Amino acid sequence: MSRKVTDKAVGDRPVRRVKTIIIGGGFSGLGLAIRLSQQGRDDFLVLERGDDVGGTWRDNTYPGAACDVPSHLYSYSFALNPNWSRSFSRQGEIQQYIRGVAEKYGVLDKHVFDCDVTGTRWNNDTSQWEIESSKGSFVADTVVSAVGALCEPALPDIKGINDFQGEIFHSARWNHDVDLAGKRVAIIGTGASSIQIVPAIAGKVAHLDVYQRTAPWLLPRIDRPYTKVERLAFKHVPGFQRLSRAAIYAARETQVVGLAKFPALMQIFEVLAKAKLRQEVRDPQLRAKVTPNFRIGCKRMLISNNYYPAISRDNVDVVTDGIAEVRANSIVTEDGTEREIDALIVATGFHVTDSPTYETIAGRDGRTLSEVFDEIGQQAYKGAAIANFPNMFFLLGPNVGLGHTSMVYMIESQLNYVADALATVDRLGLKTVEVRRDVQDEYNAGLQRKLSKSVWLNGGCASWYLDKHGNNTTLWPDFTFEFRRLTKNFDLSAYETTKSSRAEMKVGAVQ
Repeated sequence: MSRKVTDKAVGDRPVRRVKTIIIGGGFSGLGLAIRLSQQGRDDFLVLERGDDVGGTWRDNTYPGAACDVPSHLYSYSFALNPNWSRSFSRQGEIQQYIRGVAEKYGVLDKHVFDCDVTGTRWNNDTSQWEIESSKGSFVADTVVSAVGALCEPALPDIKGINDFQGEIFHSARWNHDVDLAGKRVAIIGTGASSIQIVPAIAGKVAHLDVYQRTAPWLLPRIDRPYTKVERLAFKHVPGFQRLSRAAIYAARETQVVGLAKFPALMQIFEVLAKAKLRQEVRDPQLRAKVTPNFRIGCKRMLISNNYYPAISRDNVDVVTDGIAEVRANSIVTEDGTEREIDALIVATGFHVTDSPTYETIAGRDGRTLSEVFDEIGQQAYKGAAIANFPNMFFLLGPNVGLGHTSMVYMIESQLNYVADALATVDRLGLKTVEVRRDVQDEYNAGLQRKLSKSVWLNGGCASWYLDKHGNNTTLWPDFTFEFRRLTKNFDLSAYETTKSSRAEMKVGAVQ
């Protein structure tokens, strides 16, 4: 059943009426738009706050930005790209790919760009969602949140940082109008973005201070350009690219055994990482500074061939003392040392378990998603549905993240589930679907039992994987093909439903 987007009024406000609203136009939101279009639906819109599709790959344009998952795996299975230039793609090429897929499948006209969603509230009287945005108001039967975890920059709470007089920006909001050449620069953070930025700018700046709170584990980056022959084979030899993709997937999936099931096996990766560290950092004092004190895999494993050489340069210092304050033109550490700088780069990650977007979504009982998570922790059912939020689904929700392979695989698994859910609602004439709280609780208890054996809870570190309750609410604790099996079809028996009828009869779990 299909219904075109229409307009109506709620009170004195003109409102656009649409059956399904998708919030976010990154890999997941775009993927769902394509899936719905392929199902013959034209009754949806994608509300995207940026000026283009792409999400994190549109926003993160810092020097050196690249993917840490091999190109052939970091793409939609239905839109393979035989023209990847190298084994690990860089930001611009990935963004070009995403844009090309959107154009190929003809869904750009379903996107409302520069549309910042400021509020999403469930109306119990109408059993619909009311959405407020910078582009006006919307009413929808169903809302799908495709807001990624790595989209809301986290700024450090450091005394005086707002008084800094030089150039300052977050890595995800890089200011390309600023020329760092010949300047004294500081970067706060040594995570995935920082280890790409530091080598890209170290040779250009006069001096670079790298403020490190926790040393990351680094593994080799097996990156190289594809030859012309390889690219021809990817394009013209039947099955060759899919075989390459399958081989990459299988190799990556073996890491799950150590990460999620038997953490002691991660010692194999530690041996490799330590050998790399000894070979690339000759200065024993610097090597001691950048040697991690936790089991590899406990935090995100990083790959780089040029970070260690970059921090070994004469014009680069790794600072491990905590920052006491930021002054107008300098940073003062807790030991009293003051280091003058001209520019400050904040590479301190994102709001993952405490996203500000949670505060803008209000469910059936009026509580926001932030308030619900504050009480019970960040929980969902199959990362896709949350009790108290009827007719709302999530892509890249709680415990869908990965630390070893492509998130696109998980996204496509969720696309199967959500698209089937929407089709089921239409087929059965349902007015509302809401996951049962007991089902959600049982599912999350099972997740935490599995996670209790993982390196993420037994590796001796604190990470952004954990919420304030100490639970890992970010990562999937099993093989990804197991998640694909669980999300193959929408399981309506796990949901409370109401049927569209004059009596509004509550039918519970419809079979």
